[in-house]
Amino acid sequence: MEANQLFEQALDLLLAKDMDGFVDLFAPDCTFEFPFAAGTPERLSGREALREYLADYPQKLDIAGFPSVIVHQTTDPATIIAEFTARGRTVATGADYEMRYVAVIVVRDGAIAGYRDYWSPVMGAKALGALADFVTALGSEVRA
Repeated sequence: MEANQLFEQALDLLLAKDMDGFVDLFAPDCTFEFPFAAGTPERLSGREALREYLADYPQKLDIAGFPSVIVHQTTDPATIIAEFTARGRTVATGADYEMRYVAVIVVRDGAIAGYRDYWSPVMGAKALGALADFVTALGSEVRA
């Protein structure tokens, strides 16, 4: 399967809240990176680490749609760059949720081998109703 097709299928599975199906799109030895991570892992190695990380995702965020999706082709047909917006609600608070993402996706042998997820940890904490805890945790890191 090509990179574009895998990405489209990934979005469909996220909407269906099928986290196992989403994770199954990834190679067993995949890497999932969060370059702007703060309070979350910077890197996950392997499909099963990703499965564990995302196990309770639908209980945190109820994604209802992706109102904006732009996929950029690169000179390497196995690599795409996707800009997209996720919209829904935060399960714990019921508050509306909307966040923009940029992802660099690398496909190998019909599976996602690498996924670099550029998103705002501040907006993520805000969406989950945990901004105060996030700021406190960052303050602790600065003092350490």
